[in-house]
Amino acid sequence: MLRIAETNRQDRIAGIVGGLLAQRHKANKPGPEDDLRQAGLSSLDMVKLVLSLEQEFDAAIPEKAITPANFRSINAIAGLIGTVQSAP
Repeated sequence: MLRIAETNRQDRIAGIVGGLLAQRHKANKPGPEDDLRQAGLSSLDMVKLVLSLEQEFDAAIPEKAITPANFRSINAIAGLIGTVQSAP
């Protein structure tokens, strides 16, 4: 079972992803494990996603953490954000 903070984090990430997809006129609403590239996000969208996440969560995502695996799905991003936020 997900903790409330994790669920809230996923919901916030899903909102950002949904906004990016809407800008591309994609009606897809990816699930937590769906591949975001297959959902319609482009490379430019991924850059926008990183910037939006940093702003939304007031956290700097280290360059070495910006990998396809960490941005594959909403759940993967939520895990990354949790790690970044808990880092000293």
